[in-house]
Amino acid sequence: MPSGVAYNHETVALDGETFDDCEFRDCRLSYAGGEPPVFDGCRFHGCDWRMDQAAGRTLVFMKRVWLAGDKPPVQAMIKGVTGAK
Repeated sequence: MPSGVAYNHETVALDGETFDDCEFRDCRLSYAGGEPPVFDGCRFHGCDWRMDQAAGRTLVFMKRVWLAGDKPPVQAMIKGVTGAK
């Protein structure tokens, strides 16, 4: 479990990791669809979030459902993520 680490201009694999009080500056943060990462007290500045492998395929799937005309399930997922009502 990285704690108090400052990441600068690097690629960080997120799957299955727990980050405690870390700082990410201008990093590429890569999530591949494994165990979701945990962030506790972290700070993010100018990062590029990447959804790779299974996570990327999930986004492609959601886009295809949206473009096929069935927007409500995708909208419901987005509301679930954002907590919007």
